[in-house]
Amino acid sequence: MRHRYPPRIPDLWLISDARIDERLEAALDRLPRGSGLVFRHYPLPERRARFRRIARQARRRGHTIVLAGTVAEARRWRAEGTYGPSDRLASGAAMLRLVTVHSLREIGRANRQRTDAVLLSPVFATRSHPGATTLGVVRFRLLARWSRLPVIALGGMDQAKARRLRVKRWAAIDGLAQPRTSPFSIHS
Repeated sequence: MRHRYPPRIPDLWLISDARIDERLEAALDRLPRGSGLVFRHYPLPERRARFRRIARQARRRGHTIVLAGTVAEARRWRAEGTYGPSDRLASGAAMLRLVTVHSLREIGRANRQRTDAVLLSPVFATRSHPGATTLGVVRFRLLARWSRLPVIALGGMDQAKARRLRVKRWAAIDGLAQPRTSPFSIHS
């Protein structure tokens, strides 16, 4: 499968997690067409088979699917990109590379490696990392200004918090996987 490069970076990203697995398909169907999915599901024994099923559904909805893993693994699994810390993502890879960052030092590294976008986190308290120190609105904005790359807000995010931050791009696990009638009128 050939991927276009440079890639289009969706504004909205659903981050998968084994604890939301039973809601994943419904959440994908509720996302606006052309959103993104970061497939994590780290502890799942049948991870690759699950990825294939989810990737088919995501592609039918026009979503971009990114694999948490190495560039080589993402290529083998036919993902459109890869997600993780910058030290795991090969520079110059002709696929979408989303890097997780939590500090100014990590933003600088992502800028130097010319990845495609950074997921800056945790903005707010999150169930994924209970008790972790959060950035909050002010620190998030200050750090985001140092990025030469598109910034995707992550950590305790939902539509209301995205409005509060005044961000175009954001990602969530629970904030997008909760069953709702229609959670989206995504602002651009």
